[in-house]
Amino acid sequence: MMIRSLVAVLVLLIGLGTPAPAAAYLKFGVRVGGRTVDVKWNRTIPFFVTDRDGPGVTASQLRDAVVRAFNTWKAVPTAAVQAEFQAVTTAPPGLQDGRTTFGFLDRPDLDRVLGATSFLLDGTTGEIIEADVFFNTRFNWSTAAAGEPGRIDLESVALHEIGHLLGLGHSALGETEMIPGGRRVIASGAVMFPIAMMPGATADRQLQADDVAGISDLYPGPQFTQASSSISGRVLKNGSGVLGAHVAAFNLATGALIGGFALNAQGDFVIAGLTPGIYLLRAEPLDDADTESFFSGPIDVDFRVAYAPRVITAPVGGGSDPIDLAVRPK
Repeated sequence: MMIRSLVAVLVLLIGLGTPAPAAAYLKFGVRVGGRTVDVKWNRTIPFFVTDRDGPGVTASQLRDAVVRAFNTWKAVPTAAVQAEFQAVTTAPPGLQDGRTTFGFLDRPDLDRVLGATSFLLDGTTGEIIEADVFFNTRFNWSTAAAGEPGRIDLESVALHEIGHLLGLGHSALGETEMIPGGRRVIASGAVMFPIAMMPGATADRQLQADDVAGISDLYPGPQFTQASSSISGRVLKNGSGVLGAHVAAFNLATGALIGGFALNAQGDFVIAGLTPGIYLLRAEPLDDADTESFFSGPIDVDFRVAYAPRVITAPVGGGSDPIDLAVRPK
């Protein structure tokens, strides 16, 4: 029921521009030479872990959880993510010291934020120079294999924050409900969903189809282009594009669910990283979430859920024919 990280705030703090063109889900983007480029690493990521213990977790357990989380992203067969643990350090995360550092910080001002990622970028290329991740000591943590009641699973949050560190934004594949003090996750279709599972849960140690599509699109491996597909089109309301519409593609054979967004005023979307096959397409408003977790400006949420008028074929090594999804005002 606690927000993992306030990415919209991070976008403002680190001076990132508008999201990069849609594929899978949001990626961080920065304006370089009049165009938006993906914020990403162009080299193996060297990372450090601080020697400070946290509530319920030792420094060595922190290091092991971060290494396991990196290994999960590195193991995606259609992506090419490279990272290497360097050493334990006494330096806390958040220093502009040229090092990518993970560690605990006491942030009482962020009493609903489990962890957050910050970046230092090369302003001429958009390449990440360093990125730091902190885990908030306002919470009780755990690295137990099966989780611990009342404690936040550190590896799950590390996996989510490393997704941000790699350049991925939030996925909207999930359902929540309001409870006293915030929102509770009912179901989540991605590690990159912005609201964490309840304390004690460990399901988010495993990537889902949406996460795999996003990281493969951002860091494509040798198999990605030949083995994947994409679906593109527009979301329209009364003939005009719908900015910020969430579009989800459901694979009728495998049950995999992968989402994307309409990121311009024309309502254009692209969902990349799909396994070739037959898909059902759905457009929906981001009215079950804090839109600032996805976009830094206003978007259109005044429309009803709608489905594509036909199933969509995502061909091997190519893209579908563009399709229009018509939605109606609420």
